[in-house]
Amino acid sequence: MSEQNPYEILEVAENASFEDIQNARDRIIAQNQEDEKCRQTVEAAYDSVLMDRLRKRQEGKIKVPEGIRFAERLAEKKPPKLSMPQLNPSPNWLQQSIDQPDMQEITIVGACYTTLAGIALLSQSVDTLAFLLALGVGFSLYWLNRKEQKLGRALLLTLAAIGVGALIGSALLQTGLQTDPVQPQAILSCVLFVMLWLVDSFLR
Repeated sequence: MSEQNPYEILEVAENASFEDIQNARDRIIAQNQEDEKCRQTVEAAYDSVLMDRLRKRQEGKIKVPEGIRFAERLAEKKPPKLSMPQLNPSPNWLQQSIDQPDMQEITIVGACYTTLAGIALLSQSVDTLAFLLALGVGFSLYWLNRKEQKLGRALLLTLAAIGVGALIGSALLQTGLQTDPVQPQAILSCVLFVMLWLVDSFLR
């Protein structure tokens, strides 16, 4: 077999397809499984045929499909794809809690709390401030409840707004802010009204 050319060893024509050459190699090796010398000869002939095909392809004598990989050609390694970490979308409960009001709604709520805050700044009575705050809480409950028809949820949001507003207002007063002639309680009430406006406008 060694005196034959590679095509004769593989028992294929020089114009045979790559699939025919590969099948011929596998067939001959399968038929001579116990003959190691035969297997080596067939493998060498197979490599020689591929080298000959590569040379002819480079010379433009034949066209070989791009998918064929010759013995001496290293497989091109594609660079690994860098995957950006996926950001988790906002939880459903958060998306459902955020409201997107139109300008008319923002104006209505803002006008209500601006009026209450203006009266609070002019008031000199603690009782009046308490009454104004009660009006603000009542308006907040009404406005939030009309969005989802859930009074309990509206109450929780209103209480949360009052709690946060009280903390911010108290911290503001503790900085030594000069409030004269306005009462400190009036400043605190205004902060509460701002928080109620934010909650009523942008939460539901």
